[in-house]
Amino acid sequence: MEFHLLMDFIQTRMRMAHIYQPVMIRTLLDHQGEADDEQIAKNLLAHDRSQIEYYQQITRNMVGRVLRGHDVVEKEGKKYRLVGFDMFIPAQIEALRGACDEKLSEYISNRGNLIWTHRRKSAGYISGT
Repeated sequence: MEFHLLMDFIQTRMRMAHIYQPVMIRTLLDHQGEADDEQIAKNLLAHDRSQIEYYQQITRNMVGRVLRGHDVVEKEGKKYRLVGFDMFIPAQIEALRGACDEKLSEYISNRGNLIWTHRRKSAGYISGT
């Protein structure tokens, strides 16, 4: 599509029921004109306040509370601080990042995609919906 036609579509002809169209076009523009459905979905998710609010609650009520209980983090207002961070050297920070990545990989490999099934609306496509 030519530039002026796409610009006209965006500015005058695009009818929006939600944020989806401009987010998808923007994602494609940001990735040299092509992106897979996961990249587009991630950008849609980044604009979804309900998901952000959901994970803010998870942070406050679950993970933040557990890590505070183990004296790993401290909280002041809405901000969390990793206890002792200012004492770590860059190599230690990288080692800690690696350990976190290992834990994530281990957890995911042990449980597969089942770790997110509680967040899915349904187990799959339901005819007639």
